[in-house]
Amino acid sequence: MYRSKISGVGKYLPENVVTNNDLKQWMETTDEWIQERTGIKERRWIDTETSDDTTSIMGAKAAKQAMERAGISKDDIDFIVFATLSPDMYFPGGGVRVQELLEMDTIGALDVRNQCSGFIYGLSVADQFIKTGMYKNILVIGSENHSGGLERSTRGRGVTVIFGDGAGAVVLSRSEDESTGILSTHLHSEGKYAKELALEGPSTGRWVDAIMEENDPDDTSYYPYMNGQFVFKHAVVRFSEAIVEGLMTNHLNKEDIDMLIPHQANLRISQFIQKKFRLSDEQVYNNIQRYGNTTAASIPIALAEAWEEGKINKGDCVVLAAFGSGFTWGSAIIKWA
Repeated sequence: MYRSKISGVGKYLPENVVTNNDLKQWMETTDEWIQERTGIKERRWIDTETSDDTTSIMGAKAAKQAMERAGISKDDIDFIVFATLSPDMYFPGGGVRVQELLEMDTIGALDVRNQCSGFIYGLSVADQFIKTGMYKNILVIGSENHSGGLERSTRGRGVTVIFGDGAGAVVLSRSEDESTGILSTHLHSEGKYAKELALEGPSTGRWVDAIMEENDPDDTSYYPYMNGQFVFKHAVVRFSEAIVEGLMTNHLNKEDIDMLIPHQANLRISQFIQKKFRLSDEQVYNNIQRYGNTTAASIPIALAEAWEEGKINKGDCVVLAAFGSGFTWGSAIIKWA
């Protein structure tokens, strides 16, 4: 059986920076209110007047950088795994759009819809394909365009202030070195809490014509909903469980962690986990302060930045962990190659 390793990382962020103070044009809020609750200072939102960025286009840009850093071309890629909750179209998904944008051969493209846990799920799927020998190089992409679907009003501020746009990608490659690469991945779900963090419509459960027929000014079903405190309480528990599960599987201790990259959901969650595991600031990477929550894109963006800053080196134990809508959660334990 082969081992899979991350051979290249990439990211892409829209140029348009939206600060907490900028949000005042749409809602009653303050920089202090947002930072106290989330740790976020600014985020990137696509400017539709000056940019042609979409979820797929951003994903393709991040993928190009990852391939360049892996030292391979588009012709070396065997498969695409694309994680997002915000595809360009209801269908088809973003994976096939990336295949077209990068002018690749007719390779397979799989879309993963696990929201904040999407990248971990996508990484796990790609890992299995490589371990079985089916593929040699796989693009795993997380990309999100939240800004176009957020309720920019005081009513929607509890969700809107949190989310940003962006994309991250990795090239996962075959390796015969069993001492490095992805050691294990761990995936979980608990669907009974699905509506605590969800966007219900339009969907097959509530089509556009029904929404329009009701014409209810108080209908918010087509905007994201989040039961913030409920999600927070579950997140800190599941984050911890997923990390411990990964460490125990590989006979590792918390002291063995060189770099923890949590999904950038809320800085307060990351700080809680850091304190619980008694990790130093140098052992945990956070960038939610600059980008907000970019859902499936948050881990690969943070992973790329941490690598760029020299915070991840060969032989390091890198732990990825996520929790989000579904509820879904998971972790990946990596010995950096």
